[in-house]
Amino acid sequence: MSASGDDSQPFRVLIVGAGVAGLEGALALRDLAGDAVGLTLLSPAEEFVYRPMSVREPFAYSGADHYPLAPIARDLGAELVKDALSWVDTDARLVHTEGGAALSYDALLLALGATAHARYAHALTIDAAHMDETLHGLIEDVEGGYIESLAFVVPAPMAWPMPIYELALMTAGRAYDMNIALPVTVITPEDAPLAIFGQEASAAVSRLLADAGVTTILSSYAEIPEEGRVLLTPGDRELRFARIIALPELAGPAVRGLPAGEHGFIPVDQHSKVREVERVYAAGDAVDFAVKHGGVSSQQADVAAEAIAALAGIPVDPKPFDPVVHGILLTGGSPKYLTAHITGGHGSSSTISDTPTWEPASKIAAKYLAPYLQERAERGPAARRGGEDDG
Repeated sequence: MSASGDDSQPFRVLIVGAGVAGLEGALALRDLAGDAVGLTLLSPAEEFVYRPMSVREPFAYSGADHYPLAPIARDLGAELVKDALSWVDTDARLVHTEGGAALSYDALLLALGATAHARYAHALTIDAAHMDETLHGLIEDVEGGYIESLAFVVPAPMAWPMPIYELALMTAGRAYDMNIALPVTVITPEDAPLAIFGQEASAAVSRLLADAGVTTILSSYAEIPEEGRVLLTPGDRELRFARIIALPELAGPAVRGLPAGEHGFIPVDQHSKVREVERVYAAGDAVDFAVKHGGVSSQQADVAAEAIAALAGIPVDPKPFDPVVHGILLTGGSPKYLTAHITGGHGSSSTISDTPTWEPASKIAAKYLAPYLQERAERGPAARRGGEDDG
């Protein structure tokens, strides 16, 4: 029986956002509940962009893959609405859009992502959506020997730190290949490089950085009061660099009609249900879980999908969120495969390997989305673009 109270209609699930968490949640719901749920995807975008590989773009590797959303929605049997969220009326179970529409739901899954802001006015802030545009000129200057020193800075509170280490390793490797002596430094508030992956993996990453000639300054908070000048605390140290690259800081969406936690992130419980409201769930970078990572976002979406399926009357025993993070560290040489179970914001059961320890071995280890994208890739470029081979 549908929990909407109408046996003739499927349980209406509205998913806001069509990134990793949104698509993973939709795929999970279709697998768990089949036609018992009616899916609607609300997104202002026309395509899903696979961002994790974008760090390679400034080094003349191929760019991120783009997947039109319309064919994906067809595969899911979902209605695709091209619009953006304005606010949520939880009493009436309505999502109001910026275009003026009011979309009803029996359950709502918010997969909005976070907003990235430049933390430092006097540093070059990386952006996964514009990685090549932002860093292409800098890499050309590295190759030309025009940069005397380079710093990569992780602000606090930090976004997902992996790209900073990838960029540091790949930049140091490119300078080495060009026989250029380039001091590269990573400055981070972490107590160890990629500490989220636990002691074993972090120690291995530390060795990789040292072997590449990358200096790491740990447990340090940076301010950049002017171009080329970095002030560190604790210790009141001052350092100078020719160029400074920084991660952005993230803020939550602060959705009108919903509770908002610190910095606008959405507070959720262990089943990804938004606290203090009914039938509303959230997953991905928009929620108040500290680790912002595509694989973690997909696990949050899976947890939400199970809870929504149970709400729809499907015989599912919803499991609580118990995150395991998989990461591929791009080094400029052979990649490294890292895995950790996250407890208390830190990694345990830490492993690092030269070969994949999960399948498919994609940058985002998502239960449903990863094999779905792999299957599309195996069908060729037309399937990726949504062309004739897309069915």
